[in-house]
Amino acid sequence: MKHVLSALVQDQPGVLVRVAGMFTRRGFNIESLAVGRTHIDGYSRMTVVVSGDHSVVEQVIKQLRKILEVVSVQLLSDSPSVTRGMALLKVNAGERRSEVLKLAEVFRANVVDISEPTVTLEITGDDEKIRAFTELMAPFGIAEMVSTGQIGLKRGSATIYQFRECGYYEQNVL
Repeated sequence: MKHVLSALVQDQPGVLVRVAGMFTRRGFNIESLAVGRTHIDGYSRMTVVVSGDHSVVEQVIKQLRKILEVVSVQLLSDSPSVTRGMALLKVNAGERRSEVLKLAEVFRANVVDISEPTVTLEITGDDEKIRAFTELMAPFGIAEMVSTGQIGLKRGSATIYQFRECGYYEQNVL
């Protein structure tokens, strides 16, 4: 089972290395990792997707607690939340360009570049939408692809900034 964790961390050099190193030392696999600054100076947000049962998530959270720069963590996958990823696909459209563009329109993908043999498309959505679109484009020939990790926020008015050290992974933790 995949779990999405969102961590608020101090925006300091080496924090990403310490967090990734913790996963490595403990043998946890990171399925995806996205990091970016927040609207508040001095803080960044890490969104980490890990596989495993609740005991794995509990261990991940316990280990994150030991990292001083980690301010707060939310488990997004067990509560209503919004998660999105993005992918860029360069598709060998050729003579079938109109067909590629029609399929892109159905998936609400944006055309970001067109050349004679290729079309570069941008798609955002959950993992399933991006995977379905990629599979649909595969027969045309994907020349190149890159995707981000998932990012997310809990639904409703609660924010990650409202919480500090809590004891259970079902809540906003740390």
